[in-house]
Amino acid sequence: MKKIYLMMGITAFMSCTSIGEDKEIPLEKSSPLLGTWKLVSGTTIKDKDTVTTDYTKNQEMIKIFNESHFSFLRHDLNHGKDSTNTIYVAGGGRYTYKENEYTEYLDYFNIREWENNQFNFEFEISGDTLITRGIEEVKELKVNHINIETLIRVKK
Repeated sequence: MKKIYLMMGITAFMSCTSIGEDKEIPLEKSSPLLGTWKLVSGTTIKDKDTVTTDYTKNQEMIKIFNESHFSFLRHDLNHGKDSTNTIYVAGGGRYTYKENEYTEYLDYFNIREWENNQFNFEFEISGDTLITRGIEEVKELKVNHINIETLIRVKK
C-alpha cells in the first residue's frame, strides 16, 4: 500500500513541471507577448513635442512578459560609476491582452506616483520585433503623452 501512495505522489509531482524550466508554452495557446524583449527605441509625443530615445546607447532596458505579469528593468551601462548618468528603473504588474491590444496594471514602480495606474496599448509583432503604442496618463504628475516603443525579442 505504501508503494502505491509513493508511486502516486511521484507521478503527481512529475506531472507538475513549472513553465520556464524545460517546457515552453506554444504561442498559439499563450500570450503573443510572452518572453523577454530588449527596448531599442522609445518615442514620446506630447502636444507638438516629439522626443525619441535610443536605448542602445549608454543604457539598456528589458521588458519581460509571462502569462499574467510583466516587468521592466533599465540601467546605465557604466554600472553606476558615472554619477552624472546613473540610471536604474524597475517596475511591473499584471497585464491582460486581447488580439492586438494589451493593458498594463502598474502595481510596482520605483517612481511610486506611477503605481496603481493602468495603461492601454496597441501592439504589433513582426518577426522578432514588437512595436507598442499607447497613451500614458498620470493625472497627479500631469503626465499625458503618447508612448511608442520598439523592442526586439531576446533569444535564448
